[in-house]
Amino acid sequence: MVPARDAAQQAVAALLHRQPLTAAKVRFAWRAAVGSAMAAATSVALDAHGTLRVAAAGGHWHRETARSAAVIRRRLAALLGPGVVRRVAVQERF
Repeated sequence: MVPARDAAQQAVAALLHRQPLTAAKVRFAWRAAVGSAMAAATSVALDAHGTLRVAAAGGHWHRETARSAAVIRRRLAALLGPGVVRRVAVQERF
């Protein structure tokens, strides 16, 4: 039996994989991957080379995002597909 949280994530990933890669899709996947609190404290943009640029609101969110970058990349790979996000670059937004 598949746990409900895994089934929901798999269903969302299947739907996202069929959609074109847009800024809105990246923002949606970001929110799903990091949760509402971190998503509210950050903004993201994916460049043409696969670098996800994250602007964090303050030092705390910068540290937490940078510390969690490997986990976030794995979650985004599950949602967007492998190799879409190759690197997460975090900067503090002033």
